[in-house]
Amino acid sequence: MTDFLNCKFEDTIMITIRLGRVKDIEVIIDFQLRMAKETENLALDRDRLSRGVKAVFDDKSKGTYYIAEKNGRAVGIILTIPEWSDWRDGTVLWIHSLYVVPEARNKGVCTKLYEYLRQRVEDSDELMGLRLYVDKNNTGAQKVYESLGMNKDHYVMYEWLK
Repeated sequence: MTDFLNCKFEDTIMITIRLGRVKDIEVIIDFQLRMAKETENLALDRDRLSRGVKAVFDDKSKGTYYIAEKNGRAVGIILTIPEWSDWRDGTVLWIHSLYVVPEARNKGVCTKLYEYLRQRVEDSDELMGLRLYVDKNNTGAQKVYESLGMNKDHYVMYEWLK
């Protein structure tokens, strides 16, 4: 499996999926701030978020960012976070922080990011699947995930956050 996946975008424009790099940190932070505001009307603390994004690059076990580019410009990001499953004797990748800029939505960017990750799982003996959570009020995102072949599982997620 390569770190790049090229696919058609609006018939003539190619989109590239690649591993995130340290030089992408500011774009990732910007996308995260936009996503929190759009999806949950949250204004994240930029300094805390910056430390959190940088931590992913400092410690690879925390996760991996992937960048979707169109003509060399970032148009989408996705963060995967590994979770060990003893039941499956392998790792499930949690999809976090999926964001596509508004002008690139409904043009296949999210689909290509997802297909890229799904192919990584299919090609790996260690990766067992993909999971994500979505705000219960974000029906638009739920429709997108269902169109990708994901389903609501039989688990209910509970959380406690400081």
